[in-house]
Amino acid sequence: MVQALAQTVPLSEFLARPETQTASEYLDGYIVQKPMPQGKHSTIQRDLTMAVERVLKPQKRGRVFPELRCTFAGRSIVPDIAIFTWERIPRDEDGSIANPFSLAPDWIVEILSPDKSQTKATKKILFCLQHGTQLGWLIDPTEQTVFVYASEQALQVFDMDSSDRSLSVPNFASDVHLTVQDMVHWLLD
Repeated sequence: MVQALAQTVPLSEFLARPETQTASEYLDGYIVQKPMPQGKHSTIQRDLTMAVERVLKPQKRGRVFPELRCTFAGRSIVPDIAIFTWERIPRDEDGSIANPFSLAPDWIVEILSPDKSQTKATKKILFCLQHGTQLGWLIDPTEQTVFVYASEQALQVFDMDSSDRSLSVPNFASDVHLTVQDMVHWLLD
């Protein structure tokens, strides 16, 4: 299960430490190591990244970053998938994508694995929404359900009963059309 250090450390000290395998996150002064992804998680993460990137990147509307460290508002998190609009992607002077991302993603996706806490994943999404994220998905592969969180909107739940309905996406990704059924098929292929 996910473990936290017993004492708090400053964010600057956390950021100076070497990366861990799996990634660690900095939450309210504590260092918390993410659980190791398993098969369903990894499959959905890979296929969802490719499906969204295939739509957004050619149109320069956004980019998809799996396991990207995002440091903002006193926390340093590593969403399973972070999607940024093209204009908000940090860049170096030469125009290349920067290494540090010191802002919340525009769209965050968390995927549950057997050892991942739904409560902690939900809290991460809600924190991002409080700091400018437009939309958050929490995908539960076992229950074949996607929870969609948006600022100032009611929670939406998509499952196999709504498998033919397109999942809600942010406005910048309006050309992305995915269903719960698509994700179920990714796990069967």
